[in-house]
Amino acid sequence: MDGHTVLTGTTIHTLTEQFTSSPRGARLARRVAVRRMEAWGHPPASDVSCAVALVVGELTANAVRHGRVPGHDFRLRLRLLRLDKASDVVRIEVTDAATTRRPPTTPPTSPPEGESGRGLLLVDVLSERWGTTPRHPLGKTIWAEISTAGSGSQLT
Repeated sequence: MDGHTVLTGTTIHTLTEQFTSSPRGARLARRVAVRRMEAWGHPPASDVSCAVALVVGELTANAVRHGRVPGHDFRLRLRLLRLDKASDVVRIEVTDAATTRRPPTTPPTSPPEGESGRGLLLVDVLSERWGTTPRHPLGKTIWAEISTAGSGSQLT
């Protein structure tokens, strides 16, 4: 989970939007991500779109819950990267203004017993890789990368 290792590839599509740091903003970010994935050729019921929706939902909820700084929004950035002729990756980046609160570098090894705390475990399972990078002068970016390989399949 090295946040400094960046995939090399050609950016095919990009979406960057700011959202209010609220539960409503997190829900809206997830909806926007699903609509954008559909515009990029991944219908809402596809495995890729569902994985992106879940990861965006977890990362934006964490940004609202743990990364909220009054007066600052969070940013969602989606990029569809072409790695080679046969593989693309969706890179999800959620940036918040909190500098002091960092996520753990690894997800929990076993699911927590409480009602929360499973988000990074879910991100870890659905992503090829994920990590965090500091943002200067303020905040951090949590990112995750999801492969589009086999993206033709639909969840039933």
